[in-house]
Amino acid sequence: MKPSTRGALALLLLASLPAAADEVGCVTTTWKLIGANHKVCVDAFSDPKVPGVTCHVSQARTGGVKGSFGLAQDPSQFSLACRQTGPITLPAKLPKDEVVFSEDTSLLFKETRIVRMWDEAHRTLVYLAISRKIIEGAPANAISTVPVMPWGPKSADGS
Repeated sequence: MKPSTRGALALLLLASLPAAADEVGCVTTTWKLIGANHKVCVDAFSDPKVPGVTCHVSQARTGGVKGSFGLAQDPSQFSLACRQTGPITLPAKLPKDEVVFSEDTSLLFKETRIVRMWDEAHRTLVYLAISRKIIEGAPANAISTVPVMPWGPKSADGS
């Protein structure tokens, strides 16, 4: 395979991966004598395929000794808010649903996943946060919607 083909393939693969989040901050909910405290953390990420949309997700994080070593299973407790933060540019072929964010919430088998759905009839992006387990699913979920609308000031004549 040519180096240029490998580079293009690598870029395509990276573009198809869920977004990486930036930690906004954490708040302690329970102080632990040994190990990390229990906390709720807020992460921000931009939709990797829809410029102009930013989501914030808050998640409970288990502390204690197990949490300090990454062995604890975080509870399926989260909240989601997505907003238009710039001009929205929809790709030519937007899948009906697609994973845009994924984060492990235990050492094995459990993750928080955010799926983007396109509601064509209402021209609205729908973001659904779920907790997934390989063995058994969890009903915990959160939803946020972003209507696709013009961005920026408009004059009285509509221009």
